[in-house]
This record gives sequence, C-alpha cells and structure tokens, in this order.
Amino acid sequence: MRPPEAWPPAIALAGPTASGKTAGALALAAVLGRRMPVEVISVDSALVYRGMDIGSAKPTQQERAAVPHHLIDVRDPLQAYSAAGFVQDATRLMAQIRARGALALLVGGSMLYFRALFDGLAPMPPADAQLRAQLQARADAQGWPALHAELARADPVTAARLAPGDSQRIQRALEVWLLSGRPLSDFHAQGACAGLRACALFSLEPQDRAWLHARIAQRFDAMLAAGFVDEVRGLRARGDLHADLPSMRCVGYRQVWDELDLQAAAPGAPLNLERLRARGVAATRQLAKRQITWLRSMPQRHALACDHPQAVAQLVQAVLQRLEQRAA
Repeated sequence: MRPPEAWPPAIALAGPTASGKTAGALALAAVLGRRMPVEVISVDSALVYRGMDIGSAKPTQQERAAVPHHLIDVRDPLQAYSAAGFVQDATRLMAQIRARGALALLVGGSMLYFRALFDGLAPMPPADAQLRAQLQARADAQGWPALHAELARADPVTAARLAPGDSQRIQRALEVWLLSGRPLSDFHAQGACAGLRACALFSLEPQDRAWLHARIAQRFDAMLAAGFVDEVRGLRARGDLHADLPSMRCVGYRQVWDELDLQAAAPGAPLNLERLRARGVAATRQLAKRQITWLRSMPQRHALACDHPQAVAQLVQAVLQRLEQRAA
C-alpha cells in the first residue's frame, strides 16, 4: 500500500439503517490502523444526543474504546443540531485528526449530512418563529400530508424525498420557500460552501430489500428487549422534552413516544407492544428507503452489496484498492 501521506482527507462509509456500517467501520479501522491510526466521525443525527442510546443503535462503550469516536453524545435532546453545524464540526475534526497523523473515517446514515459535507450548503434564510407557528397551526388544522402536498407543488425535488408525515423537514422546506421564494433543493444544489470532493465515499446497499427488512425487524426487536421503552420513559420523565423536538422525531423514538401518549390517555391500559413494533419497523423501513434514494443520487459513491456473505471483506478490499489508486 502507498504511504498514508498520499491517502485522501477522509474515508466515508454510508448506508441505510441496519446495513452493517458499524461492523464495516470497525473492520476498516482494524486493517487501516496497521498503517495509520483511525478515528471515526459519526454522521448520524440521532447519535449526537445524550441519553438516546438504545433506539439510536449507538456504538457500545467497547466499540468506542477500540476506536476513537466523535460527534456522539455532543447534544442534549432539548437542543437542535443541523447539517450546517455538522459540516462545521466535521471539518474541524477532520483537520484535527489529520494533524494527529490519523485518518478520519466518516460513518453513518444521515444522508443530508453527507451531501452537505461533499457538496456544501448555500446560505439559507434563518428560522422564523412566527412563520413556523403559522405553519404548525395550519398543520394542526389540515394535517402534515396537506402541507406536504403544498410543498410538492413548490419544491417537488425536496417533497419527493420526504415522507408526508415528516413534519420537521416539511416545515423547514416550506419556511425556506415562503421566506426566499426559492425551493430548498436550489440551495442544496448551489453548494456555496467548499465541498470535500476528495473524500472517498463507500456505500453499503442491499441487493435484496427483504434481507434489509429482516435485519430492521430483528434490530427493533433487540432494542425493545434491551429496554427501549424504558429509555423513552426516562426521557419523558425529565419534563422538558416533547414530541416535536428534532431528537424525539428520530425514527423509533417518535413511535415509542406516541404509544406512551396513548397509554397515558387510558390509565391502567397496558402498552400495546404489538402495535408499537409494527409502527416502529414500518417507520424504520421507510427511513431506509429514503436513505437508499439519497445514496443513489450520489454518483461518486462506490456501492457494495451489504447482503453479500463477504460484505465486510469486500468493503475492506475496495477501500484498500481505492487508497492504492489514489496514491498511484
């Protein structure tokens, strides 16, 4: 292999939820670490929140001890975190990691964060509290699917990648449109910030969706068995969190929160675990579908079959080959 000095500024590993990114990242760190220390930068909008461990499939303490991890547990669930904030943090961390003589490994499934990092985000209108309140009032009266339909007329590109119930992102997209007269997709496409196009992007994608769906169901069952519901109960017990916060809108957390609301409305009634499981698995499958759609819009990626029996070995080999080509 060529000298580490010739390696790219970072290696990126993306993929839908439950595609095996953590296992792939640890394998890469073990192999690449023989030549150069490796540090992981999480590219995940849920892992940034403290106290949200089970439902976010946060790397274990043992995994974090084996390889240094960044951008995990850096926000309280009451605080928001944005793609622009991620770009600022990740860029700073990559420079620090490089200065330490190590390689940054960007790992996660928040595709907007990857897109912002690679292509940049043009300056967008800041949040407008009054307009957001108006949009929320309309959503309360008409439902978010109605506002999603409105967004589809103004910004079909953004609407196509959002679920009709994705209130947070629908609200922001409409806010940008109403404040600027320009669709959110235009700002994303403009990419006024310097992107990191030299970063090598590898993507774990299933050839058989049924394989991924089975993994999603198995993982959600494991989360429930590990105490996911109690984790959300603890977050609710704080008293300062609510269902409309970005943290509580994360897939899985929103579904548990809603079921706990239903249980609270019927004192003495047991939690409907069957319905919770069905809703949680369905929402996670929808998330995975959106993630795959985002990935397929990134032509620079090197796609690998995550459902191949030797997926991890193939990933390691592909990265090694890319590093050789980069330095040739």
